[in-house]
Amino acid sequence: MSKPLLIAKNSEIDLNLLSDWANRHGCITGATGTGKTVTLQAMAQAFSDIGVPVFMADVKGDLSGMAKAGTASSKIQQRLQALQLDEPRWQACPVTFWDVFGKQGHPVRATVSDLGPLLLGRMLNLNDTQEGVLQLAFKIADDHGLLLLDTKDLRAMLQYLAENASVFQTEYGNISAASVGAIQRSLLTISEQGGEQFFGEPMLNLDDMMQTDGDGRGYVNILAADQLLQSPRLYSTFLLWMLSELYEHLPEVGDVDQPKMVFFFDEAHLLFDEAPKVLLQKIEQVVRLIRSKGVGVYFVTQNPLDIPDTVLGQLGNRVQHALRAYTPRDQKAVQAAAETFRPNPELDTAAVIAELGVGEALVSFLDEKGRPNIVERALIVPPSSQIGTITADERQQVMQTSIVAGVYEKHIDRESAYEKLTGRVATRAATATTAADKDESLQPGSKDEPAAADANGWGNAPSAPARPTGGAGSNGRVAQPAQQQEGGGVGDTLKSVFGNLLGGGGLRRKDNVVETMIKSTVRTMGSQVGREIIRGVLGSILKK
Repeated sequence: MSKPLLIAKNSEIDLNLLSDWANRHGCITGATGTGKTVTLQAMAQAFSDIGVPVFMADVKGDLSGMAKAGTASSKIQQRLQALQLDEPRWQACPVTFWDVFGKQGHPVRATVSDLGPLLLGRMLNLNDTQEGVLQLAFKIADDHGLLLLDTKDLRAMLQYLAENASVFQTEYGNISAASVGAIQRSLLTISEQGGEQFFGEPMLNLDDMMQTDGDGRGYVNILAADQLLQSPRLYSTFLLWMLSELYEHLPEVGDVDQPKMVFFFDEAHLLFDEAPKVLLQKIEQVVRLIRSKGVGVYFVTQNPLDIPDTVLGQLGNRVQHALRAYTPRDQKAVQAAAETFRPNPELDTAAVIAELGVGEALVSFLDEKGRPNIVERALIVPPSSQIGTITADERQQVMQTSIVAGVYEKHIDRESAYEKLTGRVATRAATATTAADKDESLQPGSKDEPAAADANGWGNAPSAPARPTGGAGSNGRVAQPAQQQEGGGVGDTLKSVFGNLLGGGGLRRKDNVVETMIKSTVRTMGSQVGREIIRGVLGSILKK
């Protein structure tokens, strides 16, 4: 059954966002300082109250107040009186803080392989030729069972390709040393901007974001993005990767009474700035198709014209705050924004956009039949959580009591491409030294002759790693077999982990580092079916 969420109100009508149409996406637009953040907070808290998990990026730090109950300040009391509303029950939202850099929240990581060459190429600002070389690096790594988990794996793989370009040329195509050098330089720049912390394991498990508390309220996942925003490509690529992971992770559900999750994309113009046409097409497809997974996507930006028409046409729920028209260009933007609404005969929409005060907006939500309502001028209902920031100590307290405390804090560096490639180089060097020390009279073909490396350099000493059962697919998520240990083995460990996961209905137990690594490996193995068809980035729709 649909639940009406009161978001705004005027003297004549309550403007409710209907939960069963919330996965038709939406946007919150307006100039800086007009109240977009409070609108975002009010909508997020409304979703949380009905049990819908929320993800949002906090670009200014203002959203951290959702972890603390609000108070009736003089401004809020005036707003409640103007709206003729009773004072709400002030309460905090269940909040989980995240941070790519691990300072203001739990660390968020993804593997290089999971990100894939398309999004990684966009993050590195590569041209078509360089992106082609990057795709070859992923393909060759997959074919030889080499995991690309972090930046040092990718750098080692690129160096190996450059040194053995002639070996791979016939089967895979030309590998230009200049292109490899350009990728390496871009990779170094991204690493200095935070990529070194972002790429690695344990990788984020989206199930940890899609949680509810003991009262049935959805967790609000707040990503600290004030520092991340200084690297716009990393920021936009990270959020787009999260959307793609949601698309791949969630099953088809069609129309539901309420979303499985709501995703707020703040500073949305960064996603579309300088994006190549092929990427814009994929973003459009993701926004259109992820609706059937029960996910609502809401873009937050200054002007609706920041969003391409193909995406804007899919955003049914809209809140427009004031736009300032100081120049002829601004006036054209205001007129264009007004034309995106279903007109109200009693309102001059273009004139009203320039007249709106702080916390006031033009609102149009979908009705019970999925049709846009006529635009209405209204005041945003204040949220029941605190408006503004919380202290650093309060943030740390929330992090320490979080359901994922201790799960992502310790970085895991298992054997991957870097370790294997550097190991082969060391082994070949040792083999060459041993061969040079042997008696020159050693006859070729004798049983004492050292084994030679094969033509492509993968070598017979040590032998190339056997490909995992089922083949290494295109997303590189292949778990390496663990060695048996005394006093228990992988089987016993997995039995223990799965026993903890499946047994009982009590409170969730925090995982230790070994269990976290094993779960990450199991998830990696489970996603290898069909990996020759999909990379994982943006789901199956990114297959060329």
